[in-house]
Amino acid sequence: MFTIGDFARYGRVSARMLRHYDAIGLLRPDRTDPATGYRYYGAGLLARLNRIIALKDLGFTLQQVRAVLDEEVGPEELRGMLRLRRSELEAAMAAAAARLARIEARLRSIESEGHMSTDDVVIKNVPAVRVAELTGVADGYEPENITPVIGPLYDRLFPLLEEAGVRPAGPGIARYEDVPDGGGAVVVHAGVTVSAPAGPLGDTGVTVVELPPFEAATVVHRDSMDGILPTSQTLARWIDANGYRSAGYAREVNLECPEDRAEWVTELQEPVVGDA
Repeated sequence: MFTIGDFARYGRVSARMLRHYDAIGLLRPDRTDPATGYRYYGAGLLARLNRIIALKDLGFTLQQVRAVLDEEVGPEELRGMLRLRRSELEAAMAAAAARLARIEARLRSIESEGHMSTDDVVIKNVPAVRVAELTGVADGYEPENITPVIGPLYDRLFPLLEEAGVRPAGPGIARYEDVPDGGGAVVVHAGVTVSAPAGPLGDTGVTVVELPPFEAATVVHRDSMDGILPTSQTLARWIDANGYRSAGYAREVNLECPEDRAEWVTELQEPVVGDA
């Protein structure tokens, strides 16, 4: 038998917590001295304590923990619950990190208002290009809507091309268009330059399309796509100040995509027309 202090030390919890668990009937000591009130715990109670703490970390209330323990959840089932919770926490952390990156990009855009140089904006004639692409629909053009759609599309695209024996012949090209009457929804095209004939690529779901030439205002962005906002707004200011009008969404041409996303190099190519 262990004193409450020793048992707390082995369980990596506080004695105060053990007293609370005893008071609510969640973890009773094996023996309580009637004269002194001292609690004594056997090593076998560590198993129940471990389950209590694990279930608490899963987000269960103490009342729910008691209900689960009364059903005698086994180690495998508990391990599965822990894995599920771990996945949920990892997803929440990734979402929080992406949200922070978007906030940082918005702050940089605010700080750079009127100060970011537009000298790197170039008007160019973009030639026709043939791309193999997969398509999806995002709820909107906000990064939190685009990223969960375009990432999986590219993850699928390259293995499908390899399976079909088609090799990329140039950079990746992401492009966007409005869904007709879609309430702000956006069609997302995740593509890469190829030399294959236009048309469906077998039964892969990949389509090879010929994109026509167009006049574009272009600028190079050097950072992850989470930080694209200051660059895209600099491009918008240049277009407005130089007698042009935007004619659609900017294409994103992936010039360099190393493993470190902060080192990505992407050219924005926004179709423009002269402002009559």
